[in-house]
Amino acid sequence: MEDDATTKPQVREIISQQTVLNDAASEDLITRNNKVRAIQFKAAHGLLIAFFLWIFALHALGIYFFTKGFLLTRLVLDHKSQCASPPVEAPGLTPGSYSAGCWYPKTFDKAVVIVIDALRYDFTVPSPGSLHHFHNALEVLHETAVQQPETAFLLPFIADPPTATLQRLKGLTTGTLPTFIDLGSNFGGTAIEEDNLVAQLRDAGKTLVHLGDDTWHSLFPGYFDANLTHAYDSFNVWDLHTVDNGVVEHLMPLLKSGTGHWDVIIGHFLGVDHAGHRYGPDHAATNDKLKQMDRVIRDIISAVDDQTLLVIMGDHGMDTKGDHGGESDDEVEAALWMYSRKGVFGHGHNGLPNPPSTAQERPVGQIDLVPTLALLLGIPIPFNNLGSPISEAFVGSKQANWEKLAAVNVLSSAQIQRYQHEYSAARGLGQDVFSVAHRLWEIALDSWGGAPGKGAAAEETFAAFRRYQTENLRVCKSLWARFDIPSMLYGVAILGCALMILAFYARATTPFRAEDSALFLRQITTYAALGLAFGLSLWTASAAPGLPDASLLGTAGGSIVGYAITIASIPQGYAFPLPSSTWGWLSVVLTTLPAAGFASNSFTIWEDEILLFLLGTFAFMCIASSLRQRTATDRASGLLQTSVFFVLTRVASLSRLCREEQMPYCRSTYYSSATSSTSASWQLFIPYILSMLLPSFIKGYYKSTRSYVGSAVLWIGVALRMGLLASAIYWTLDAADDNDWLNISKDTLRLIKTTLAQLTLGIAFIAGTTYYIWATPCISIELPPPPEDGTAFPLTPSPAPPNPPKTLAVLGYANTHGTRYFLLVTNFLLALTLLQKPMGSLSLSILTLQILALLEIISANGLSATAIGPVVLGLLGNFHFFKTGHQATVSSIQWESAFIPLTTIRYPWSPLLVIGNAYGAQILTAVAVPLVVLWKQPPRKKGLLGDVAMALATLMLYFAVINLATTMWAGWLRRHLMLFRIFSPRFMTGAGALLVVDLVGIFVAVGGVRWNVVSVSQVFGWG
Repeated sequence: MEDDATTKPQVREIISQQTVLNDAASEDLITRNNKVRAIQFKAAHGLLIAFFLWIFALHALGIYFFTKGFLLTRLVLDHKSQCASPPVEAPGLTPGSYSAGCWYPKTFDKAVVIVIDALRYDFTVPSPGSLHHFHNALEVLHETAVQQPETAFLLPFIADPPTATLQRLKGLTTGTLPTFIDLGSNFGGTAIEEDNLVAQLRDAGKTLVHLGDDTWHSLFPGYFDANLTHAYDSFNVWDLHTVDNGVVEHLMPLLKSGTGHWDVIIGHFLGVDHAGHRYGPDHAATNDKLKQMDRVIRDIISAVDDQTLLVIMGDHGMDTKGDHGGESDDEVEAALWMYSRKGVFGHGHNGLPNPPSTAQERPVGQIDLVPTLALLLGIPIPFNNLGSPISEAFVGSKQANWEKLAAVNVLSSAQIQRYQHEYSAARGLGQDVFSVAHRLWEIALDSWGGAPGKGAAAEETFAAFRRYQTENLRVCKSLWARFDIPSMLYGVAILGCALMILAFYARATTPFRAEDSALFLRQITTYAALGLAFGLSLWTASAAPGLPDASLLGTAGGSIVGYAITIASIPQGYAFPLPSSTWGWLSVVLTTLPAAGFASNSFTIWEDEILLFLLGTFAFMCIASSLRQRTATDRASGLLQTSVFFVLTRVASLSRLCREEQMPYCRSTYYSSATSSTSASWQLFIPYILSMLLPSFIKGYYKSTRSYVGSAVLWIGVALRMGLLASAIYWTLDAADDNDWLNISKDTLRLIKTTLAQLTLGIAFIAGTTYYIWATPCISIELPPPPEDGTAFPLTPSPAPPNPPKTLAVLGYANTHGTRYFLLVTNFLLALTLLQKPMGSLSLSILTLQILALLEIISANGLSATAIGPVVLGLLGNFHFFKTGHQATVSSIQWESAFIPLTTIRYPWSPLLVIGNAYGAQILTAVAVPLVVLWKQPPRKKGLLGDVAMALATLMLYFAVINLATTMWAGWLRRHLMLFRIFSPRFMTGAGALLVVDLVGIFVAVGGVRWNVVSVSQVFGWG
């Protein structure tokens, strides 16, 4: 018995020790397994990013090849016109010298050329009784043209689109037509190498002075006198005065005798343009700038002498909001005014001495300025010029001098004929291309007879050469609209293949696993290398157009073949991704219906209303689905959230910016008026209301799963609210700056604004990203309640039951992944809200709540595995693109957003800010797409990374379909009258959206999921 009494405690001790060892071994095993799974997850995550980067590369290559063939640049000839080699020989047109005039006797020794950026023609003509700020402010041009028609004339000056400053300056100095693709260089111009007025003036030994917009120095580096020239930054649209004041400061002393030596002064004022961009044309600031220009021009008139030609012109106009870049009437209708004390101008050729009352009467092209200035200043007409001399400058002040008009048109026509001959030879064009122009040229030569005639004969010669010039310009316009069809087809083929890859990857019937990326990438890399070798061999054999293109095509094609081979070799196979449910087919309809509609210009114009209808259709389907759910909770949640979604959609639709083609059936509400670029005073209250309500609404969604604990409280309740409040204060200060509400200096106010904006962005991206990476899941542990007698613990121990119940509760457990990841969405919401005007911030806030409502709808209806979630996110992104004050037009780009946290252009930040403003809605939906599969999912659910990949691929697929459709329709309708007005801008908008969504989805969404999963797994372990 004693042995028994001794042995039993020993046995119990041994068993206890063994249990401890087993528990330790078990914990060690769990730890090792977690480490292994963590490594596997991170490896799969890296491979997934690599795979999606390949998809992005295909998209970029497809867009590149299509754009390269679609938006062509013309063939530039490097021929130069020479003073000693006029294009035609005839009595009175013999070669001269720079001192007397090269091809024709010069009229002026000097010139002052003033460019008033965005000087629209109707700004210069009187409008009695008009209440618009842009009327009756700049009166001197019309006044002198009426009172002294022999010394001045005023005409509509029609720009060739695109109406961006850099492209207009190219046309104004070369006499050639720009191409649409050149618009992309407006942020950084490249030097003009072809023959131009500035180069001809320099070759003539003229001293050139430039004052103002520094774009001239990008185009003509080293052409201007360094001691007299003063250039200023041109892109700070917030600054209305620095450039203009600088031009005036240096211009007037130069015009006074004895102050510096100069022959030609080019002054470029920007205040009117910047006032339009910042406030719109119908604003007191625009009125002030126009009045300032009126005073400056009067001072210049009093300062120039008889030998100086004075030219005042606009490079383009502005639309009703003050923007430009497209081809609407308001954007292309600029003004041209020429003045000389000599009194050599006239209107005898048409008998109309007064300036036209509208821009539709007697317009001249901007390229016509080139031969006009060249002949007036006695220099050769630039070789590539297509313009015609402006008749008012040569007809004479009294009786019409038809002989002079005929002579200058003979010279310009002969130069055009010389250019046409060289261009045809360089391009290998057949004689049939210019057949009509050749016949008109022969007729004009017969009319001329080798020498200018007199009277009616000279008038007929003038008319004959004018007809030739008009026809030649028409042919050249059609030639430069020729497309590189093979390159376009390459682009479409690559985009189509990328679309099919995404379709298989995202919606194939075989479930996707993130680990499959490794299998794909091996084959893709191998065959891409083989494709590169094949492309290089084609280039070596001269069967491919060029080394870079051959390499890119071979690499892209090889990688696509590698993916196809991998799909075919997978044992279980990947079935064709056809929908198998109502929601699947609805996703297809919501994607393909807009894609097909882009073939119609009316559909494209009214796309915002179409998207409203499609979102309403989705809400209707959700109501029907929610009514069929089994549990009362799901039915109630589905119906409530669908109602919220629908109401928010209708509220968001109240914010709109109308494009010109929608008028008069649309009323803009985004700005204070249809002719303004500033917010109304009442709109300034919107950001303050949002700062109070939006965090509370988000808090409500968190509380529904008891997740408003831990990390969520500090970030949503404090940081987000404070950031939104800072954004609201910023826009109030901006309005105060616009309207001079505060009695502090502009510089001080600007410093306060930029500091506040930088602080807000710092909260969003620096503090927000750091907080997101290190934040714990939004959960809290709830301990069992104390005994009913009020004591925390019993005073005397009581026997414990053999299996005590586990009463520990984890608050927020039901939505651990979703609520933590949503913190990342709020980071971007805060930053993107700052970049939007007050109505834009309302739109993005509504979008955020719609995302939350959509997630609840998906959860209540069990739709997380379907395509409908990502597709509706795509619809929301495009819908709110329009609701944030944008349209698929160049002129709706809000360039001023580049200066919200900055005072000058800084790369790459300034372009990124503009992209954030333009594509803010699409960026927010791309960040939110993982929530479709993370919302209300258990912490240890397996395969989450693969589910996220499928959701992101589906969103990318939606934008890829839209992009491919707009690309194909733009190519198919390349001869359509509305190509560059409607279809081409929509193609560029779709391409930009696709690339932005790709990059944000890859680096932010997939990258954010990594930190989210790691954080949750550190608490609950790896599933």
